Amino acid sequence: MSQPTFKVEFEGKAKVGQVMGNLQALSLKPEDFASPLALQMALSKLYNDLMKSLTEKPQPHYVADVRFNDSMGNPVNLAVDFGNNLPPMSKQDVKVKITVEFYDDE
Repeated sequence: MSQPTFKVEFEGKAKVGQVMGNLQALSLKPEDFASPLALQMALSKLYNDLMKSLTEKPQPHYVADVRFNDSMGNPVNLAVDFGNNLPPMSKQDVKVKITVEFYDDE
């Protein structure tokens, strides 16, 4: 891989927490709100996934909700999955550094 042609760093904050591993599939997307029928189908899928997850053994899963502002001042939110092991951190609310590197297409 070649050297980056441009690099930008952002600083933000993250909240580290635990979710049950078998609940990860439960989510709604913007297109799920496109119409009443789309929402009904999405809620049905959520209900089925929730019922399925209740029959499985719960397993802890660690994630971080990362928030920062981009170069234009827009809020950006992303998730980081730590898996089954929590990295050694003393607090639930931590600072983060986000690095974006641009490369020439080869």
